[in-house]
Amino acid sequence: YSSLKQIKEPVMERDAFGFLNNWATGPRRKVLLVRGARQVGKTYAVRQLGKSYEHFLEVNFEKDKPVREFFKGALDPEPICRKLSAYFSIPVVAGKTLLFLDEIQACPEAIAALRFFQEDFPELHVVAAGSLLEFALEQLPSMGVGRISSLFMYPMSFCEFLDAVGDSPVRDMALAADSGHPLDAPFHDRLLERLKEYLLIGGLPEAVQSYVTHRDLREVQAVLDDLIVTITDDFAKYKDRAPVLRLTEVFESVPFQAGSKFKYATIGAESSTPPLKHALELLEKASIVHKVYHSNAHGLPLGAQVDTKKFKVVLFDVGIHQRLLGLDLASLLVARDFKAVNRGSIAEAFVGQELIAYSNPNGKAALHYWHREARSSNAEVDYVIQHGESILPIEVKAGTKGQMQSIRIFMEERNIDKGVRLSLENFGSLGDIDILPLYAARLLQPHLS
Repeated sequence: YSSLKQIKEPVMERDAFGFLNNWATGPRRKVLLVRGARQVGKTYAVRQLGKSYEHFLEVNFEKDKPVREFFKGALDPEPICRKLSAYFSIPVVAGKTLLFLDEIQACPEAIAALRFFQEDFPELHVVAAGSLLEFALEQLPSMGVGRISSLFMYPMSFCEFLDAVGDSPVRDMALAADSGHPLDAPFHDRLLERLKEYLLIGGLPEAVQSYVTHRDLREVQAVLDDLIVTITDDFAKYKDRAPVLRLTEVFESVPFQAGSKFKYATIGAESSTPPLKHALELLEKASIVHKVYHSNAHGLPLGAQVDTKKFKVVLFDVGIHQRLLGLDLASLLVARDFKAVNRGSIAEAFVGQELIAYSNPNGKAALHYWHREARSSNAEVDYVIQHGESILPIEVKAGTKGQMQSIRIFMEERNIDKGVRLSLENFGSLGDIDILPLYAARLLQPHLS
């Protein structure tokens, strides 16, 4: 841990780097808690930040178990820092050292100590991170309101993927385009091919790095298989809360139910609904899945009008989504359109992941959709988000054609004058509905609160 040069990790730019740098140099810095699912790049991001400090002390509470003893008893941060400094032979100096407490969920006492680092030793830069962290946090009576900042991290977005594969210039062109200035056809086609790759690879850094290094999608599939095993192996850590079998059944069911209202009966397990419901709640708490709640969307905030019994579910990563579907890679690679790639409503899942990736990193992202169930006029809008002081409906299409009856019904009923259609089309408009290519979902970022 004394030398970051010994840590061999891929150099891939993440949007989180900017947030972390702003945190490190900000005048009102608090202890920072980096949150998110396993394998999304939390540790890597903090290590990159550590390179800007004179000293970097990393503690991993799962590997460095003896260190847990330093957090028992009184939680005075200065004696704790002296012990950590002696144990790792790294100076702990306010303003010069970044103290990184990783896998902190393995030491609840260390989580409890974070508020005292903020109160009694605010000059020291402290970052904590961990997977399954939400489980540990709910066991604590209080962390001290206003004393801790959070950074929520997710898999790499499509824009981050483009940067990793060397297509930043084309990405920037797409982000500068609009309905009046669409991309030239060659660039549009190139981004659609990149999008197909991303839908097969996903945004988990290990999978992306494998592709960047080897350009072999079959190798990526093997990496994804290993990551799925890692995720399901983690289910054993939930065993005191839910049976591993129920967790696995719910996890594997999600991509097959994507794009439609989630139904426990569809899982087909020999189990009643309550255990399955509890398993889904645990997967959501671990940030492995995200619920998309139905909102009546009569006004803002959207979250105040949700029907908690009506929701869709998307996995945290589209690469894992595709792999769980068990699709044939060869047929996907030669497909000229997205019909094969879009099995399991991957386009809608992709948009959900993109909206989450570009949401406010200080708070946990929330997704909503709208659905009217009626015998004569069923209608559904894939996503509804806040756009300034208005509501923006989003319809997702996996092709270049498709009717838009649902979004127009919604706009008429809610007296909304603007909608968005995400598809394989180039930038354009159909009257009051803007058309954005799927790869340009980041342009919806300003609409998120």
